[in-house]
Amino acid sequence: MRKKAAAAAAAGGGGDVLREHWLVRDMFSFENVGFTRDVGNVKFLVCADCEAGPIGWHCLDDKDSFYVALERVAHE
Repeated sequence: MRKKAAAAAAAGGGGDVLREHWLVRDMFSFENVGFTRDVGNVKFLVCADCEAGPIGWHCLDDKDSFYVALERVAHE
């Protein structure tokens, strides 16, 4: 996942490298997650309340796999 070009330039880098993700098989497991428009064959997951993100991604080739980046969400 990468930040928008303007945000990345301001931060002095090309984005974050996120290596650890949770795999969620059912999109109805989410309580408050929205999806971006298609970017190629990927949709990014964002917070539905504040649109912060991306917090994860979903490849349109695999309808049953949603990946949530551990570093982007609070978990207990």
